[in-house]
Amino acid sequence: MAKILLVDDEPSILSVLSTLLKAEGYIVTAALGGEKARDILASNEEFDLMISDIRMNPINGMDLLKIVHSTRPNMAVIMLTAYGSVETAIESLKLGAFDYITKPFKVDELLVTVQRALEYNRAMTENADLKAQLGTRYQLENIIAESPAMKQVCEMVKRVAPTDTTVLIYGESGTGKELVAKAIHAYSRRKDKNFVAVNCAALPEPLLESEMFGHVKGAFTGATANKEGLFQTANGGTIFLDEIGAMTLPIQGKLLRVLQEKEIRPVGGNENIGVDVRVLAATNTPLDQLIAEGKFRQDLYFRLSVIPIEIKPLRERPEDILPLAYHILRKETPTNQTPPALDPEVSAILESYSWPGNVRELENAIKHAMTFAKENKITKDVLPSKIAATPVKQTLSSHSDSVSAAKARSLKAFIRAKEKEYLQQVLAKTGGDKEKAAKALKISLATLYRKMPEAQE
Repeated sequence: MAKILLVDDEPSILSVLSTLLKAEGYIVTAALGGEKARDILASNEEFDLMISDIRMNPINGMDLLKIVHSTRPNMAVIMLTAYGSVETAIESLKLGAFDYITKPFKVDELLVTVQRALEYNRAMTENADLKAQLGTRYQLENIIAESPAMKQVCEMVKRVAPTDTTVLIYGESGTGKELVAKAIHAYSRRKDKNFVAVNCAALPEPLLESEMFGHVKGAFTGATANKEGLFQTANGGTIFLDEIGAMTLPIQGKLLRVLQEKEIRPVGGNENIGVDVRVLAATNTPLDQLIAEGKFRQDLYFRLSVIPIEIKPLRERPEDILPLAYHILRKETPTNQTPPALDPEVSAILESYSWPGNVRELENAIKHAMTFAKENKITKDVLPSKIAATPVKQTLSSHSDSVSAAKARSLKAFIRAKEKEYLQQVLAKTGGDKEKAAKALKISLATLYRKMPEAQE
């Protein structure tokens, strides 16, 4: 469960928010004032989120934000501010805060913001963990693995990458097959050599053969000089053959020879050239279906699919949708600027949409929304119309069930109820002696009398 550091110099606010967050299942550490929070941050204790008031003395929320930004860059921060200090809160966003909330605010508003911050934090932490595991040129920086299916893909990448085994990657268009191929190359002993990608569906047969294997001068009209093929360019490295199912049978035969003999013959040439290239292939069409139709060689299929890796479509791994969205927001936001926030309604829509175009469609939708977003927030009206019209499923992520109607009241009302309860307890302990009660509460007798009618209701 997520660990939250809660900071405020008002004991009553600290107590109420601590009770509220603990009721939601979070592990809460409460710090009374900025100095206490500074000492906690100096320790080795880990936190997923800090919620801090801005106006405190002598160490305020902005000071704590700077400490977190410099010492705990992966920790999310939410700032609490009075309405009159909104300019300061906006400044906190520029310094790296995830979001801010103005007082007074509703309990459900707070809980939704906390959940958004933690979702973003999880996405960033997962990304950082994968980068640390690979520590290579491409790393897995664009592969978000929150779902079991994608975690399995990452495990496969780490296991197969150090070998020279041929890998066949399955997945619908837009699922990120090339990203997986790049990660395999990056974690291999070939990482310092070239990674060359070829889209087999984008080139007609004669041009594809020439691109892959090269040609000699005079091989065909326009061949005015010898040309090195992409297999030679990738020598010592990796070649990625995307949409391998679109390759014609004659070129399939020549590719099979390359895999068997480790040599190529340029178009129009008479001599073979040895190459040391690892082959990765990808398809969005089941190759067994093409084999049954006589469009793909079975012997080539067996050569290519020594290790198969399947990337599930985005609709089958909904756990990845919001982490991917936050990842894209961060990636598309200029350095030193705060990514736009996702409105809770938008989060629910993104999780409810079927994403026929997979991750590529999600990325395009986020870019579209960022172009038209106002006040640094992604709202329903800036989503592509087809996506915005999606009926929202009643899920936990849409927050329809996570916040009960009883909590949908202002924080002020929540605090008033807790204050009333506490006043009654203190008055009972002092036998109704108001002077003793005021002293115990560290408030004036006048303030106690002003609050008495509420306590006696």
